Amino acid sequence: MYIVDGIAYAGKAPEMLRVCGVRPIDDFKLWVRFNNGEAKVFDFKPLLGTPAFAPLADIAVFKNVYIDYGVPVWNNGDIDIAPETLYEKGEPDKGELIA
Repeated sequence: MYIVDGIAYAGKAPEMLRVCGVRPIDDFKLWVRFNNGEAKVFDFKPLLGTPAFAPLADIAVFKNVYIDYGVPVWNNGDIDIAPETLYEKGEPDKGELIA
């Protein structure tokens, strides 16, 4: 049993979603591997016009993504995006990343 916000649930608490692999790919997209084994591709273009993500419009900055505690970050941690957002809004990987 586990409790979230005062509500008791049966079973084991679900593991927090974390990013365990990330690579920038063409056209301001990120290939992302999650700790549940799934891989998705997230299109950053719609977010580049927002103030929080505007610095990522510079492709050199965008390509410097890295993982910090399971979260993709840029600019020494000044910019980040939640793994849940990447998972929920990302498209399943269809082989866009050539390893």
